[in-house]
Amino acid sequence: MHTVAIPRKKHYLALCGGVGGAKLALGLSHVLAPEQLTIVVNTGDDFDHLGLPISPDIDTVTYTLAGLVQPTQGWGRDSESFNALDTVERLGGETWFRLGDKDIGLHLMRRMMLDEGLSLGAVTAHIACRLGIAHRIAPMTNGKVRTMVQTAEGLMAFQQYFVKERCAPVITGIQYLGAADAPASPALMEALADPDLAGVFICPSNPYLSIDPILALSGVRQKLVATPAPVIAVAPIVRGAAIKGPTAKIMRELSVEPSAAAVACHYKDFLDGYIVDTADAPTVSVPRVAACDIVMKSLDDKIALARRCLAFSDELA
Repeated sequence: MHTVAIPRKKHYLALCGGVGGAKLALGLSHVLAPEQLTIVVNTGDDFDHLGLPISPDIDTVTYTLAGLVQPTQGWGRDSESFNALDTVERLGGETWFRLGDKDIGLHLMRRMMLDEGLSLGAVTAHIACRLGIAHRIAPMTNGKVRTMVQTAEGLMAFQQYFVKERCAPVITGIQYLGAADAPASPALMEALADPDLAGVFICPSNPYLSIDPILALSGVRQKLVATPAPVIAVAPIVRGAAIKGPTAKIMRELSVEPSAAAVACHYKDFLDGYIVDTADAPTVSVPRVAACDIVMKSLDDKIALARRCLAFSDELA
């Protein structure tokens, strides 16, 4: 009796932060089956506010894949209202972090499930499933890691710097408190150990605030160095300017040239391939570079970049 070998499906891992990462994650979700993609999201931004556990990057990725995100800003819920926040303001509470009514509903459920003893990974999976998302979204860790920025005004939690202070303070250093002791999430470790792993994609998120917290977890960077799967990063910088957020500003303040080439250097110990905008291709000297339009404005743009990532991983395999 002869047996026929059934081809095993390739699996891919995407490491991402909020808005920029969510765009590529959405594109990948349109070209890969749910069992082929694991999206691991930064949780260094997580914090408690008004008694609620907020996971900004996870929520942005979740809302994006569920088709619920506010399309213009790329974060928060579309068609949101702020009645609860109006009451908080009237009662003298803090309103610098704009929580909408629909958003608060999600945070209330997260609070309840965490208090019942569920892990952040289990809560994230439950929320994604209830919102109709088939692909796996997972936190980088079920532990507590907090990104802190050192400024002239002192050490600040990331959301205080990013939202309350609107990125105005000059950054002199960044810390990832708890990263050395927080184990990487099971989803992340399983993906890295998967024999069918065919590619790891570093999404075009802020290298210092979104990707480095993931890399700071014990063993993660070493596994990226050791994996036989190609590790490909998509540049978050085009022509010296950040596609989204304060990446270029932070790089300058840390005495790093804000360029696609500098980001490649930041990932050099594990990077196998680098996707940059066509305009930046002549400035990047890493061994394997693919150039295309990496600015994702439409869904078609997101899908096109996702397809380029997959094709490039095949070329590097």
